[in-house]
Amino acid sequence: MNIAIIGATGKFGRLFVAKLLTNPNYQLTVISKSASNIYEDSHRVTAKSIDATNQKDLENALENQDIVYCAVSGVDQPAIARNLKELNVKRLIYMTVVGIYSELAEGNGDEYNVDNEKEQIPNRNAVDIIESSDLDYTILRCGYLIHGDEDEYVITEKGESAKGYISTIASVEKIALEIIEDNKKYSRESISITKDMS
Repeated sequence: MNIAIIGATGKFGRLFVAKLLTNPNYQLTVISKSASNIYEDSHRVTAKSIDATNQKDLENALENQDIVYCAVSGVDQPAIARNLKELNVKRLIYMTVVGIYSELAEGNGDEYNVDNEKEQIPNRNAVDIIESSDLDYTILRCGYLIHGDEDEYVITEKGESAKGYISTIASVEKIALEIIEDNKKYSRESISITKDMS
């Protein structure tokens, strides 16, 4: 299976690439502006040092990919989301931040809701682009990432209050791998994966 990871040199991206490499059935294309500084090309890894806001470069990097995992943050997200929509990728797992729908309850991280935190606006705008597309997507809404157990999580759906604003890296990896292995799982859904702090 061919999997592309956009944002492969970030905090989560690097750990997730290492996790994916434990499965010999996965061929990885790792994408970021500095991918070639971190990764060496091998029989299972292809490093693409590109700016994912450049549609042509991204199109070339995503050729023949079965799944695209996007783990980027910051103001470029809407531009990258538009490119993914235009390129009509086969299966997209888009990682973003809990609070984009103002789904964090008062006293349980509500200061991170988009209504209260302007840095959430690019996250929300990118997700709006993806949700309005015809893509086969899953939105993964995560909290602040910490090390911890893979079973320390509660999943909530769009429209429900998220249970918290902290996520273990292992729990996000677990759900992502489940989706990779069963691409119908959470198809065209937006879910939060957080520790229960309610």
